[in-house]
Amino acid sequence: MPDSSSAAAPTPDLARRAVAEAVGTFVLVFFGVGSVVFGKDTIGFVGVALAFGFVLLALAYAIGPICGCHVNPAVTLGLLLRKGITTTEAVYYWGAQLVGAIVAAALLKLMVSGFGGATDKTGALGTNNWGPDITAGGTFVLEVVLTFLLVLVVLLVTNRAAAPGFAGLAIGVVLTVIHLVGLPLDGTSVNPARSIGPALLNGGEPLAHVWMFIVAPLVGGAVAALAAPYFETAVAKRDVDPTGADVPE
Repeated sequence: MPDSSSAAAPTPDLARRAVAEAVGTFVLVFFGVGSVVFGKDTIGFVGVALAFGFVLLALAYAIGPICGCHVNPAVTLGLLLRKGITTTEAVYYWGAQLVGAIVAAALLKLMVSGFGGATDKTGALGTNNWGPDITAGGTFVLEVVLTFLLVLVVLLVTNRAAAPGFAGLAIGVVLTVIHLVGLPLDGTSVNPARSIGPALLNGGEPLAHVWMFIVAPLVGGAVAALAAPYFETAVAKRDVDPTGADVPE
């Protein structure tokens, strides 16, 4: 989520924030995707959804004050379009998120190899894909809508008028709900980094189809950034939004 700490707090340098983003994305992918890779048959879709939601909830409070806890290129794009971060910051964040996701996927791959000896319950390293339950077109619409909801909630609950201290809770809950809807259909991406890491390490059809899980979430994040001003509760242009975005008249 965007950084909602007070203006008086010292601003971490960009390198430190990028490292926090990389670590946060690593944790989200390893534990979130890991929950389906190792526990799909045991905890089911509800358990996987809770794993993603709880991990993001914890990360929001742990690294939110450092980097804003985007851990998702679509969220970073939304903040960039809302002028909450600069283009340079966004590029560093995107690079860090990809590194974190790829390292996490590599560790998952190691765990299901002969070295780790664990069984991959998905057979595809928890990658996203469409198939018998949803078409490519349906997947695009689904990912756009689900990512729109996620990024819109992030932008709104972290603005100046939101209840302080509860943003992380709202974001964790909405990610859980999003996974409950998307997991049975395409495995739920709403996060290009989450999709790219496992797809690169798995290869095959999921890698050939990963473009869908890059393009659709970014579109959803961009639409959310465009829609956010119409739902913000600040009443005057002079009111300051801690995300750095302009508050509409």
